[in-house]
Amino acid sequence: MMRVGLVRRIVAACAVVMATALTAGAQELNDYPTAARAEYVFGCTKANGETRQSIEQCSSSIDVVATLVPYDRYVTAETVLSMAQVRGNLGGQFRTSEQAASALNDLRRAQAEAEVRCF
Repeated sequence: MMRVGLVRRIVAACAVVMATALTAGAQELNDYPTAARAEYVFGCTKANGETRQSIEQCSSSIDVVATLVPYDRYVTAETVLSMAQVRGNLGGQFRTSEQAASALNDLRRAQAEAEVRCF
């Protein structure tokens, strides 16, 4: 009888450890704020015909991007895309900077992978 109680405690402890590990892993993969995900899906859906299927594909696409590019790198790339449209010296710095190009290339590679997987 004592063994049954011990086994139950061990199983319960294992379940707690596994649940904690799964929660921590999910938080690492879901570090993109909801607003950033929604904005990505909105833009992607606009570019892909605004259909129910495009919403589903774009929702999956941002999930793939989020697994490949950390959120801070994503913000950098989005900033580069926005600022590169500014005319003059300020925009030129974003168009010619090696760091900006690197962040942008990371995002484009992730988006290409997402397109292959989701579309």
